[in-house]
This record gives sequence, structure tokens and C-alpha cells, in this order.
Amino acid sequence: MAVKSNTLFEKMRFQEPQITLTCPTARRMWLICLCAFMAVIQSSLTDSFSSLFVALSSVIAALITEFLIRSSSEKITLLKNGSTVATALILALLLPNRISPVYAAMGAIFAIAVVKHCFGGLGSNWLNPAAGGWLFIRISWPGAFNRALEGSPLSILAENVSQGISNPEGSPMRILIGSSSDVFARSGLLETHFGPFLNRTVFSWIGTELPDFYTGLLASSSPGIIADRGILGLLLGSIFIIAFRAGRPLIPALWIFVFGFLTRLAGAFPYGGAWWRGDVFFALCSGGTLAAAFILAGDPVTNAKSYRSILGAAAAGGFFTWLFRYPGAENYGAIFSVLFINALLPMVRNIESHRFYVKRRVL
Repeated sequence: MAVKSNTLFEKMRFQEPQITLTCPTARRMWLICLCAFMAVIQSSLTDSFSSLFVALSSVIAALITEFLIRSSSEKITLLKNGSTVATALILALLLPNRISPVYAAMGAIFAIAVVKHCFGGLGSNWLNPAAGGWLFIRISWPGAFNRALEGSPLSILAENVSQGISNPEGSPMRILIGSSSDVFARSGLLETHFGPFLNRTVFSWIGTELPDFYTGLLASSSPGIIADRGILGLLLGSIFIIAFRAGRPLIPALWIFVFGFLTRLAGAFPYGGAWWRGDVFFALCSGGTLAAAFILAGDPVTNAKSYRSILGAAAAGGFFTWLFRYPGAENYGAIFSVLFINALLPMVRNIESHRFYVKRRVL
């Protein structure tokens, strides 16, 4: 007698959050922790370790919350799989480096207690816990969040645009430099060695050159979210994630390609430019774009399961990142894009269940 079976789908949905990856869950989580921690350390070196205090408060609050929620038999896995620490560090990446550690702790508690465990724990949550914690802080304490970002490049840029200041070339960097010459504090090492090295190697291969001040994007000491202040550490950590096959490299590649293409096509309009004048480098190195593409978008728990759906979600993430950031004028559109794609996850899972599993018959 033929019967319908969706047992495999249910296992994929609730019990095996990384069934589509060969890398064990614990290894992937600790690699993400390494990646996030490298960005935190880079940011801490230029803000008197304020970034580190934000990250530590987030990690401690998340661990305590997880410890109190889990039963006695489960507490031994508290540190083993690394998921709690990873959530806390990712949340820290999305927060301003000057925000009070108290808000980071509150966001971590919400991420673990509400977003993660109210839906059954690891593997069952439809929303990325770190992104959910970030949204909780952003909505609950908008004043504190915005004050912590005063003086950041994106904040200064938004103020200038609101006042009607523009640039014929559509360059946000030229607007920033014109309004504040020290918006990107220069690092002697970067300016004298790293910038010329990039121009002699990577950029010379494509027949261009990194303009002045752009190396400041890679190691900024201005206020901002920690992910934007630790770009070099984030990129280096992402190499480890890809090298150890802890994620699908096609996801961030497709996400960045779609976002970069649309930014180049129409990203200069808000700054007074025309078609094909958008500043892709500035867009990628600000607004948490790289953190969203390399870490949040590749989360197997809050992603689709079928290969086509995964690629579709990555492309949609790049599109909505551009849509929220430029037409929508939201500096952190990349994070909102992740939240929006996560919100579509239940519908995508139902479609996948009906198409790939429920229709299959077993004897």
C-alpha cells in the first residue's frame, strides 16, 4: 500500500539544521565564532576595546540565558556546539561599537530566550537569533542605537544627503570627505603599505586603482557597527569558513553579485549621480553588507533546504539589500533583507515539503 511520507522533511526541518552541509554543526559554529571574534578584535584596537566589552557582555548574557533554559542533561552541550557563543558574537558584530554593553546583553537574552527557544531551540527557529536580537534593540531603544552611531560615516552621509548635498559623480566618499576630512582616520600602516600593495596586485589586474581614503574603509576608527569597523578580520575569517567547507561559497557570491550589480547600476542616484556610477566598494564595506552575505545569509537553520531555493534566497537577499538601502534609504538594509528573507522561510519550507517530500510515495 502506497503511503505519503514527509519524515525526511520533518527531520531536515527540526532535527538536523545542517543536513545540507557536510561540515559538522559544532565545527561550523566555532569557525563562525572565530570569524566574528577576529572582526571584534580589529575593531577593539581602535576604540579602546569598547567593541570587546560589547561582545563579552553579549556572550555572557547569552550563555547565562541558555544555561537557565536548558535541562540538566543538556547543559553539557552548552559550550560544545558553539551555537550560543556564535549567536552572541554575530549580534555584537551588528551593534555600534559605542553602544552600552547593557543593550547588547538585553539583545542577547531576547535572541536566545525568545527567537531561539520559543520555537524549539537550535534547528527549529525560522528567524536568525542574532538578527532578531539586533531588531529588538533597534526597535526598543532607537535613541540609544542612533546616538551610538553619531559621527559614523553612514550617519554623516545621511545627514548630508538630507540637506541636499550631492556629488555629480555620485560618490558617497567624495561627499564624506568634503563634509569632514577626518571622517576616516588614516592608519600609517594601511596608507603606506596596504593600500599601495592592493593597487600593485588586486586592482592592477583589473586595470584600476584604489582611490585615496578608501583604505580607511578597511580599518576605520570612526564610530559604526563592529562589522564595518572590522572588515579585514571579517574577510579573513570568512576565508576560513569557506576553506573548511562550513558554508556554501555560492551563497555570498550570488548575494554580493546581485547587490553589487544593482548598486553599480543605480546606486549613485541618491548622491546626485547617474546610471552605472554607483560606488560598489563603499557599499560592500558599510552597512553590515559583508557580515550579512558571509554569515547571516549562509545560516542553514534559517535558509531553504533545496538547492534552487537556497540560490533563489541568496539572489533575493542581494536584491532586497539594494532595495532597502538605496530606494528605501535604510543604511542597514542588508540586515533588514536577512530578516525579510527569514520571514518568507515558512512559506518556502511548505512549498519544498509539498514539492519534494509529501508527493513522494514509498512502498
